[in-house]
Amino acid sequence: METLRIALLGAGTVGAGFVKLLDEQRSRFRAFGLEPALTGILVRDPHKPRPGWVPQGLLTTDVERVLGEADVVVELMGGTGKAGRLVLDALGEGLPVITANKALLAERWDELRPHATEGLLFYEASVMAGTPVVEPLSGALRGNRTLELHGILNGSTNYVIGRMEDSLGFAEALAEAQAKGFVEEDPFLDVGGIDAAHKLAVLARLAVDPDFSWEAVREHTRGIQDLSREQIFEAEAEGKRIRLVASLYPNGGRWKAAVRPVKLPADHPLARFGHARNALLYRGDAVGEVLISGGGAGSAVTASAVVGDLLRMLEGYPGHPPLPEAAPVPDYEPETFEEA
Repeated sequence: METLRIALLGAGTVGAGFVKLLDEQRSRFRAFGLEPALTGILVRDPHKPRPGWVPQGLLTTDVERVLGEADVVVELMGGTGKAGRLVLDALGEGLPVITANKALLAERWDELRPHATEGLLFYEASVMAGTPVVEPLSGALRGNRTLELHGILNGSTNYVIGRMEDSLGFAEALAEAQAKGFVEEDPFLDVGGIDAAHKLAVLARLAVDPDFSWEAVREHTRGIQDLSREQIFEAEAEGKRIRLVASLYPNGGRWKAAVRPVKLPADHPLARFGHARNALLYRGDAVGEVLISGGGAGSAVTASAVVGDLLRMLEGYPGHPPLPEAAPVPDYEPETFEEA
């Protein structure tokens, strides 16, 4: 067997989950005549406590040790600074990169796009974790003209709102979500809607415009940090549920992206999913309405998509390409929601 040398950047929640799942899935790689092996695991602090299955001898701050002999780079460290530099360096050397880093994809897309077009960038795990939406939008759904899409793209906020529906206060629900590992290190990325906005920017470039700007999404982003139990209960009295919804739709002859808490009828497809579930409601001119839902947060769920991308690469498929050009804005009346 040949060795598949994998450079892992980051050993946090998802990185540790990837290490475990990679070991459990070794037989899948052996079917390709390959034995997966980590060249090293780049971390900020090798002495930080981690799960026992993470090999301590591979933890290092030495970039060259990790990247020097790699066949593929798996980036799970997050952020747009150091992670961005390392990813762009690897791509510049012709190395394929698998990432779950939606912030990097959203905010440094101009630098990443040429490599994505070349097929070197794999990023299914960046949106809705292990529930596939990047692949459908870059594949089968390309046979449609996109009319609109709406999604619950942040399982953390969905969990918080779900626990508030169970009568917890916002602070108590947030603390519980943090204890379960659902919330980012900086909680504002989740509760402020930034995480969902990052993911919406990724989807917009796959569905309607490869040049869709991060600023155009950020400008219309509002989170749930001011949401109260009273608002939750008032909505329930009206037969509705509050959810943080990310939307992409035609507006005044242009595509508009927005993230905000809205009131949904209790029987709306996006209102049925509680706690850490994610969902995407897509509408196309040919296929009509498509609903994709599943786990959208957690170590194993996200790691499963990373391993899936690794296997996709070994099967000879290129990374996920953006649209080659912007799609025309349809003459279409999109679904509207009452903001909470």
